[in-house]
Amino acid sequence: MTDPRRGGIVVIDYGSQYTQLIARRIREQGVYAEVLPHDADLSLIEAHQPRGVILSGSPHSVYEPDAPQFPSALLSRRLPVLGVCYGMQAMAHVLGGAVAGSSVREYGASQITVVSESPLFADLPETLDVWMSHGDRIEELPPGFVALAQSAGSPYAAMGDPARGWYGVQFHPEVVHTPEGSALLRNFLFGVCGCAANWSAGAFIDDAVSAIQNTVGGERVLLGLSGGVDSAVASALLHRAIGERLIAVFVNTG
Repeated sequence: MTDPRRGGIVVIDYGSQYTQLIARRIREQGVYAEVLPHDADLSLIEAHQPRGVILSGSPHSVYEPDAPQFPSALLSRRLPVLGVCYGMQAMAHVLGGAVAGSSVREYGASQITVVSESPLFADLPETLDVWMSHGDRIEELPPGFVALAQSAGSPYAAMGDPARGWYGVQFHPEVVHTPEGSALLRNFLFGVCGCAANWSAGAFIDDAVSAIQNTVGGERVLLGLSGGVDSAVASALLHRAIGERLIAVFVNTG
C-alpha cells in the first residue's frame, strides 16, 4: 500500500507565526504536509518524496545579513514551489528579480486583482479579499515569471512561472482573513502539484499505533507524564497501542 506521507508537500519554515497553519491547511485537503527548516539539504527534502514545496513567510527582509535564503537544494529540482509572502520575496531574490522596501507597509485586509490566467487562480474571482503582512515588495520579476495579481501597494501581489510550476503570493492564503485562500492552496496541491487526497489524521494515528506495537512487542513501557501536549499525546497513543502495559508516572515540573 502506498504511504500517504509520500507524495505530499514539504513546508519550508522561515520563522513565520503561520508556518504550522500552512501545514494544517494542507492536511485539511487530505494531503500530508511535513515542516522542515529553511536550511534543509536536498537529501532531507527528497526523503519525503514531495510533490511540491511551500515556502513560509518570515519577519525578516531578504537583505538582512542573516536572513534565511531560498533553499539552494530546490534549484536543481523540477518540483513545484509556492512562495508565501517572504517566501515569494526569497524566490524572486535568488532567481534574479528585485526586492525593495516599500514606503507603504501593507498589513491587514487588502484586495488583489487577478491580471493573468494561471492554474493557481483557476476558478477564483477576479478580485479577492486577502490578508497582507509585509514591508518589502517585489519591484522586478525574475526572468521567466509573469505578474498574476496586483494590489494597490504591490504591482506584483502574485507571480508565476507556469512552465516550471513556481509561484509566489504576497499575501497569506492560509489565514481565515483570505476567504479564497483554501481554494488557492487546493489549486496548487491538485492542479499544479498533482497531489492525491489520501491522508487523514485517523490514518496517521493507526500508523503510529502499529509502529508502537511493532517496537514494544510484549514488553511494558514506563512513561514520564508532565501533562503537556507532547507527553499527553504520547501517553494516549501508547495506551491505545499497548493498553495496561503502559505505566504512566506523573512528573510535577512545577
